[in-house]
Amino acid sequence: MTKPNVVPLAVAAAFGAGLAICSKYVLKLQKKKPLRVLITGAAGQIGYALAPQVAVGSMLGADQPIILHLLDVEPAKNALEGLRMELVDGAYPLLEGVLTFTDVAAACKGVDVAVMVGGYPRKAGEERKDVMAKNVSIYQQQASALEANASKDVKVVVVANPANTNALILAENAPSIPRENITCLTRLDHNRALGQVAERTGSHVGSVKNVIIWGNHSSTQYPDVNHGTVAGKPIRAVVNDDTWLNGDFITTVQQRGAAIIKARGLSSALSAANAVCNHVRDWVRGTPSGSWTSMGVVSDGSYGVQRGLVYSYPVTCSGGKWKVVQGLPIDGPSRERLRVTEAELVEERDLALQCLAEKK
Repeated sequence: MTKPNVVPLAVAAAFGAGLAICSKYVLKLQKKKPLRVLITGAAGQIGYALAPQVAVGSMLGADQPIILHLLDVEPAKNALEGLRMELVDGAYPLLEGVLTFTDVAAACKGVDVAVMVGGYPRKAGEERKDVMAKNVSIYQQQASALEANASKDVKVVVVANPANTNALILAENAPSIPRENITCLTRLDHNRALGQVAERTGSHVGSVKNVIIWGNHSSTQYPDVNHGTVAGKPIRAVVNDDTWLNGDFITTVQQRGAAIIKARGLSSALSAANAVCNHVRDWVRGTPSGSWTSMGVVSDGSYGVQRGLVYSYPVTCSGGKWKVVQGLPIDGPSRERLRVTEAELVEERDLALQCLAEKK
């Protein structure tokens, strides 16, 4: 009598169990309502890097189905279609649909997350006021479209520079969207600070926590390590070089974008896309216990910053809400850096409001 073939039976049992687990996972995905994610300026470098990261779950999680809304201007229509084709060819399990638009109102219909990458970049020979006026016009239109068409709890992150002031313009022109739902991206600067400390100390970047980016997403921003740690020890103690931390570290983070343009001839795209996903993921799914991140949010007056400015603070996130970390001691030199970057934001705000007034 032939002995039962035990190994194939065991393999079959394991295979069956695996199929059952996969089936449950697929059913779970099918039961979860897809979220609609808008990317403006989607045919550009950042959009090209960002869309697949959203599609694989880097932004909203590996269990969240997605429908992408990709928006760009009419001249970019063919490039936008090419991106849509590549996303279809990627066969991403989470991606339930890819829609392309050149009309902003249609693109905003029902979106749950809006990533505002599109904007007017400053060109050689252009005055700041001219650039600001163009961005005021763009963000007025996009604010109106979001307010009229997006989900009532839409979460907005502005990436296009000047990011803080573009977010302020959007907030001013979309009064029915809760102010706390309009943010700008300083997570890229935050990640750059983490990377610099990790590289300097020879540590894994995951062991570096609680750096802060204060203020504007510009060369006046203040990358602050005074409350941060490396493997649980104060950054200043581990680095053991205050001259570097108070000098080259700060300027390297402040000017990293320009350094990347000089090195590759193009602006940051991959790291910016990753930072957008980090920003939204922490906002929606929560920051890890004991950690904070940096986000540009509408100031409530915390740390003496003027109310209403879109200012980067340390925040924790839980239940889809952010909260400014309160009570951190701020030394004299740090206080002055917070004031300098605030002053720049006040200047930008006043210029933007002047442009708004002139349009009326």
